[in-house]
Amino acid sequence: MQEQLQKLEVELREVTKNKEKLRKNLLELIEYTHMLRVTRTFVKRNVEFEPTYEEFPALENDSLLDYSSMQRLGAKLGFVSGLISQGKVEAFEKMLWRVCKGYTILTYAELDEPLEDPETGEVIKWYVFLISFWGEQIGYKVKKICDCYHCHIYPYPNTAEERREIQEGLNTRIQDLYTVLHKTEDYLRQVLCKAAESVYSRVIQVKKMKAIYHMLNMCSFDVTNKCLIAEVWCPEADLHALRCALEEGSRESGATIPSFMNIIPTKETPPTLIRTNKFTEGFQNIVDAYGVGSYREVNPALFTIVTFPFLFAVMFGDFGHGFVMFLFALLLVLNENHPRLSQSQEIMRMFFNGRYILLLMGLFSVYTGLIYNDCFSKSVNLFGSGWNVSAMYGAAHAPSERKKMVLWNDSVVRHNRVLQLDPSIPGVFRGPYPLGIDPIWNLATNRLTFLNSFKMKMSVILGIIHMTFGVILGIFNHLHFRKKFNIYLVSIPELLFMLCIFGHLIFMIVYKWLLYSAETSRVAPSILIEFINMFLFPTSETNGLYPGQEHVQRLLLVVTALSVPVLFLGKPLFLLWLHNGRSCFGVSRSGYTLVRKDSEEEVSLLGSQDIEEGNHQMEDGCREVTCEEFNFGEILMTQVIHSIEYCLGCISNTASYLRLWALSLAHAQLSDVLWAMLMRVGLRVDTTYGVLLLLPVIALFAVLTIFILLIMEGLSAFLHAIRLHWVEFQNKFYVGAGTKFVPFSFRLLSSKFSDDMA
Repeated sequence: MQEQLQKLEVELREVTKNKEKLRKNLLELIEYTHMLRVTRTFVKRNVEFEPTYEEFPALENDSLLDYSSMQRLGAKLGFVSGLISQGKVEAFEKMLWRVCKGYTILTYAELDEPLEDPETGEVIKWYVFLISFWGEQIGYKVKKICDCYHCHIYPYPNTAEERREIQEGLNTRIQDLYTVLHKTEDYLRQVLCKAAESVYSRVIQVKKMKAIYHMLNMCSFDVTNKCLIAEVWCPEADLHALRCALEEGSRESGATIPSFMNIIPTKETPPTLIRTNKFTEGFQNIVDAYGVGSYREVNPALFTIVTFPFLFAVMFGDFGHGFVMFLFALLLVLNENHPRLSQSQEIMRMFFNGRYILLLMGLFSVYTGLIYNDCFSKSVNLFGSGWNVSAMYGAAHAPSERKKMVLWNDSVVRHNRVLQLDPSIPGVFRGPYPLGIDPIWNLATNRLTFLNSFKMKMSVILGIIHMTFGVILGIFNHLHFRKKFNIYLVSIPELLFMLCIFGHLIFMIVYKWLLYSAETSRVAPSILIEFINMFLFPTSETNGLYPGQEHVQRLLLVVTALSVPVLFLGKPLFLLWLHNGRSCFGVSRSGYTLVRKDSEEEVSLLGSQDIEEGNHQMEDGCREVTCEEFNFGEILMTQVIHSIEYCLGCISNTASYLRLWALSLAHAQLSDVLWAMLMRVGLRVDTTYGVLLLLPVIALFAVLTIFILLIMEGLSAFLHAIRLHWVEFQNKFYVGAGTKFVPFSFRLLSSKFSDDMA
């Protein structure tokens, strides 16, 4: 490759040099032709206006500037002709007058068209000049001045015949130069096109060679300095493929010594490799943005595939908006192999990379929109309402039943702007709506109050379930890393703290929904008051939700109070007891189980490893170092900070899930305002101008829906869903302090290598 490039470089340099030389000659010849054409007018004008000498009447018909005539006059007349740039003419004329003291005649004229300077390549205006002088000394001075002013000097013909011959020769040479230049340019273009065809492949080859040498530089020599040793991480599933690749490489390269592989046992923490496909890659990127998981740690991306779009949809619940988002994502998925999408601008490329996330978010939003019965801020009556208005009239009931009920009549309907349906009256409420919220709530004046109560309780329930699930996932981490003491001393107290307080809150919400009906709703106690009384121990007796509620709540508070000191002191005291030489089941450590290297917890476990596994090979000096490195105060402080953060976080994180309710309310109200300000106005116009006005109204409604409700509200809900996963969910079990496994691949090469990598 280097020889080919050197030959190509030499050839290109020669061709380019010859082309520049031909081009310079062509410009000089063109200047010469312009000079001859203009100086011809100088001679004619001088013959007309110059006076003749009376003492030589035989010369009346001869040109004054003819050289033979001057010889007959006995004078030595000379000419200097050429071209000078426009900016130097005035100074040039003054210099000639001062130096030659009037023994020269300067005649000049401006060229009609600008010409290119052969030296610099700049296109400028030129003047053609003709200098007549007497004497050799004056001629020498004139030529010096012309050189100083960088004039382009050309020989001046003595006779008209000589001028004509020179002009014809110049025209012939110019045509020849044009032909040669065209052929040179064609040849140069062919050479460059041929070289350009192989540029991309050569760049790839050079990058690969640089990358290979860079990787070889990271290897170490063996004792004999005849082979290289590379220590690498390799997934266990790919060991066979790696061994086959080494054998094939040795065979194809014809190496005398084949390459071989040995598995080296080590206590170092390996990098984390999580295999993804085009569907799971986007969700894994969301988790990796928080932090790459430690080796063998529970990966939350698997559960994020369901929980992330669902929590987004709870905040974005609208059947119409979700369906539009689903169609957009489906279009990206169906055209994912189109090259323009993957190479588009940054914003569009972000949408393309997250197309499967958008697809699930739109699909889940369609589901939650059906539950909310919300489609562009309007309800959809698919199955018929479960509420019957006619049952509120007195004529529909027997006279004996009318006395017990507050029924409607014609005067009530006429004189009351707001009427209230009573579900306790038979026939008014015929049963729940089959799917989601009954569409009659869209007409109710207390719709917002009802939806706020429903969505707020739903947000609390979803949040507590989500956080509890995160604590349970931490149990699987402890089981895998053989640290069962963390289950008893950390995870179970955390679960008890969470469930005894907030689990009881969920129980009260669900119990109240199931126990109290429309008839008994007026005597139903407030859940908020009951939850506050759980901690205040009121002296006065309360009704309660169920018999014995006060005793159950006190028992739950006792369990909660007992779980707090276990959280604070259980793990540090156990590790101290373990470090002092006691053995315990369930803390054996084998393979790659190091979560945080050189942590105090690992130091204590290393000290107990010999007792559990019967391994007595650790030297006494190592035991002394291990004993010195164990720091009970640091372990205690770390656990106390973690426990305080968890206990306070349970309260703040539960309140943080109320953003599900708040953003759902904001999205519904924005959609309602947009409908009321645009579509309702357009639909209320009379039929004469209604059609003409409705088209721009619909277009504006669509544009505002896309930019405000889909993009801005969607981005807001997306960011809040990320926050709920990172802060409220993943901090319950996910450390995210690992190193991502990045294997060597030519596809991952950067566009440029630094010099030290070569």
